[in-house]
Amino acid sequence: MITNPEYIEEVGFIAEVIRTRRVKSVDVRVVEGAVSIVVPKDLDCERIKRILAERRLWVTNKLALHRDALPVSVKNYVSGESFSYLGRNYRLKVNAGHFEPVKLIHGRLVVTVPSSGEQQRLVRNALIRWYKHHAEQKLQLKVERYATIIGVEPSSIGVKSFKSRWGSCSAQGKIDLNWRVIMAPNRIVDYVVVHELTHLKHHDHSPQFWKQVERVLPDYLVSKAWLKDNAMRLVD
Repeated sequence: MITNPEYIEEVGFIAEVIRTRRVKSVDVRVVEGAVSIVVPKDLDCERIKRILAERRLWVTNKLALHRDALPVSVKNYVSGESFSYLGRNYRLKVNAGHFEPVKLIHGRLVVTVPSSGEQQRLVRNALIRWYKHHAEQKLQLKVERYATIIGVEPSSIGVKSFKSRWGSCSAQGKIDLNWRVIMAPNRIVDYVVVHELTHLKHHDHSPQFWKQVERVLPDYLVSKAWLKDNAMRLVD
């Protein structure tokens, strides 16, 4: 089950609050244009707001660098645009107001962000957060399912951003998957998961590797071809 994330609005950005008992200090992060602040579990909200206000210049500079490095997008992040999730297209509905994260309501992706010159960026970041949260849940379940079928046990499972690949498997057994694959149909997600898990048995793309993939997914060639032909569609 996905828990409701906590957010704080600051001038020019919205930060996701990540509370954990594993840290004693505060860490402000800017990743892919999204701001988060990792804090001790019981740190009060007013203190978090003060820290974000103090780091505002640093955060806005990081956001500017990220924005300048982005390729030209085919998306405008406005109401009516279509975004894919597990192979189905959903229309975006953008409301103006105090920030509310993306929710899938009656077949629409609904998000509320402040009305400002930064609205497009705020909508994009809200969508990426939504995709990542759902990718973490869905991919975890799929890895657990297929790991049992294949007979392997990854040391850890991560969801990351990759520019030119859909996943990776380290020599230490760590599986990392590209969150963008969650935009693809279920069978494609299954193929990516099975592909990376199979590398725990075969570290190359030998005939033995592909035979193992085929044992689990007999029509894997169809999924492999789909991913090659449609990779450019799975972009934010």
